[in-house]
Amino acid sequence: MNTLIIDAAKEKIFLMIIKSKNIYSISHKNSKSNYEKLTLFINDFLNSKKLKIDDIAKIYVNQGPGSFAGIRNSLAVVKAFYVTKKIDYYCFSLKDIDAGNGYKYENIPNICDKLKIRKNLINPIYIS
Repeated sequence: MNTLIIDAAKEKIFLMIIKSKNIYSISHKNSKSNYEKLTLFINDFLNSKKLKIDDIAKIYVNQGPGSFAGIRNSLAVVKAFYVTKKIDYYCFSLKDIDAGNGYKYENIPNICDKLKIRKNLINPIYIS
């Protein structure tokens, strides 16, 4: 089962693929023009690991707190993947996950399971 983690709420757009026992990550500058390229970044990253979006079983996306534009765009992209490809997604908040857990991105799927985070639920936390 392959997993994709997306975090566009912070100063960098961060992507991680967990493929079997292998973990791959990449980041891009967080800018307005890069938000518009998020699907291209994801596609290029998947292609670089010889994967397609159809090979992803679950997506985890940071719902904040953070940048309004980054959160809005990443949630829209993930929702589009769900609607078109039926890929379940989980929205995590670093605010909740980091509370005493000392998160690492690769641990987010296990932490979400532990915290019983429900799939396909969006509740963004924007910084004003």
